[in-house]
Amino acid sequence: MKNPTLLQTFHWYSPEGGTLWEELRNNAAGFNDIGINMVWLPPAYKGASGGLSVGYDSYDLFDLGEFDQKESIATKYGNKQQLLAAIAALKQNGIAVLMDVVVNHKMGADEKERIRVNRVNEQDRTQIDDEVIECDAWTRYTFPARAGKYSEFIWDYKCFNGIDHIENPDEEGVFKIINDYTGDGWNDQVDDEMGNFDYLMGCNIDFRNHAVTEEIKYWARWAMEQTQCDGFRLDAVKHIPAWFFKEWIEHVQDVAPKPLFIVAEYWSHELAKLQNYIAQVEGKTMLFDTLLQLKFHEASRQGRDYDMRQIYIGTLVEAEPFHAVTLVANHDTQPLQSLEAPVEPWFKPLAYALILLRENGIPSVFYPDLYGASYDDIGNDGNEYHIDMPVIEPLVPLLLARQRFAHGVQTLWFDHPNCVAFSRSGTDEDPGCVVVLSNGDDGEKTVTLGENYGNKVWRDFLGYRQETVKTDENGKAVFTCNGGSVSVWVLEDVL
Repeated sequence: MKNPTLLQTFHWYSPEGGTLWEELRNNAAGFNDIGINMVWLPPAYKGASGGLSVGYDSYDLFDLGEFDQKESIATKYGNKQQLLAAIAALKQNGIAVLMDVVVNHKMGADEKERIRVNRVNEQDRTQIDDEVIECDAWTRYTFPARAGKYSEFIWDYKCFNGIDHIENPDEEGVFKIINDYTGDGWNDQVDDEMGNFDYLMGCNIDFRNHAVTEEIKYWARWAMEQTQCDGFRLDAVKHIPAWFFKEWIEHVQDVAPKPLFIVAEYWSHELAKLQNYIAQVEGKTMLFDTLLQLKFHEASRQGRDYDMRQIYIGTLVEAEPFHAVTLVANHDTQPLQSLEAPVEPWFKPLAYALILLRENGIPSVFYPDLYGASYDDIGNDGNEYHIDMPVIEPLVPLLLARQRFAHGVQTLWFDHPNCVAFSRSGTDEDPGCVVVLSNGDDGEKTVTLGENYGNKVWRDFLGYRQETVKTDENGKAVFTCNGGSVSVWVLEDVL
C-alpha cells in the first residue's frame, strides 16, 4: 500500500439510528479518490447501552447487530447485514478495514452472583483492604437472546478481578474480586498510574484465567472469519497486561490469511511508557502518538508563542518512527470527552500537513475534520454546551498531496520558532514537494533542492499563494506561506 492513510470513521457523537454502516457502504467508492486507503470502524458489537452505545461499554463481542439484546437488535451503527455489506464495499474498493477490540472490561451483566471482594484505595490500587466483604454483584453474562450461537462461553465472577459497584451491601468504589486467580492482586505489565492501572471500569477482565484468554483468541478468529477484516485497533492497552496482547497478536497473525495491521491505544504522555510497551510486546503493534497529539493541542492554543522547532521533540514518531500512528484528534480528545485536548481549527491544516506529508508515521484522519460534526453535551462543570466541529477545508487537498507528492527523501528546515519547512525529494516514479508552515506572520524559507530541481517553476498546491516560485540553477529558491497557514509547493508541470 503506497502511503497508507487511516480514517477513523466515527466520533463520540456519531448519529444514532443505525446509519453509519450504510454511510460507509455508500462512501466506499470515493475514499480512494481522496487518498484514504484504510478505515478504522467503531466497536461493531453490542454494548451495554444497546442501540445508543458508542461501543466501549462492551457487552457481547459475538453480537454484531444480530440479536435482540439490550433493547435493540442493531447497534448504534446498524445491523450485522449492513456491517458486512459496508465491509464488502470497502474491500471491493481496495480499502483495508480495521475492527476495534474492546476486551479490557465487560458491562451490562445479565445476572447477579454472590461473591467476595476487598475494598481498594481508588487513588492507589496497590492498597487493598484485608476485610472480606460478601456481596451481590452483576458479574454473570449468559447472553440469553444469543442462546449459545457462535459461543457457549458463560462469563462469571471468576473471569474478572475487579468491579466498581456492589449490592447488599450497596456501595460504589473499586473492589478486587476474590477468586481462584486474584490471590496475587492485580495483573502485572500494566501502567503504574494509581499504583497499578489494571482496573478501569465495569467488570474488569482477568487474563490470568486461561479460559478467558482462549475465548478472546477464539473471538478474534471468529471475527476475522465473519468480517474478513484486515487488522485491529486495540483499546485501552495500558490497562491490559502486555504479555496477553503479545500472545494474542502472535496468535491472530499466525492464523490470519495475510499480515494484519495492528495499532494500539496506550494513552500516556510519557515517551518511556510507550517505548516500554513496544518492548514488552516485542514490537508487534504500532501505537498512537499521544505525545504529538498533545503538542498539536498546545501549539494551537499558544499561537505564535509556540516554538515550532520543537514540535517533534520527545514524540513517539521521532523516537520510534516505525511504530507510530500519528493523529490530530480522536473520539476521546474531542471537546467534552474524557481526554479532551482539542486542536483549534486554525492549526489543524498545519497539523495535518505535519502528519500527512512527512516521511515517518502512518497518519490517522478524524471523521469530523473531513465531514464536520455538531453536538450538545454536558461538560465537567455541569453546564450544557453546543459544539461545532467544522470541516477542515484543506484536508482533502492535503490527503491528495500525500498520495501525489509525499515521496522520497525528507529534508528539514526547522530553524525558526514560527516558520518551519521540509521537503520530499520525490522518486523516479513520483514527484516531491516543499512544505512551508507558519504559526505567526507570513513566512518564507530559503531552500536548496539540488541541481536536479534547477530552473524549475513551482506552485502552491493548496492555492493559498498565487505567485509562482522559480529555482535557480542549483535548485535554490525562497518558498513562502501565509501567516498561520501552510503551503505545499509542487512542480508546475506535474499539476
